[in-house]
Amino acid sequence: MLAWIMNNIWTIIICAALILIVVSIIVSMIRKKRKGKSVVCNCGSCSSCPMSGQCHSK
Repeated sequence: MLAWIMNNIWTIIICAALILIVVSIIVSMIRKKRKGKSVVCNCGSCSSCPMSGQCHSK
């Protein structure tokens, strides 16, 4: 088992890093949603955004 881990250590490290990135993105989206902010729109100029009708209530 230890030999397998040593042979695949870089694969394990890269997978762990990718999992951490995905989890941090999901946590960030959940925090934004709880604060009432839009998860989709970050542009700051919603008048020209095609999604402005979907992420902001009139």
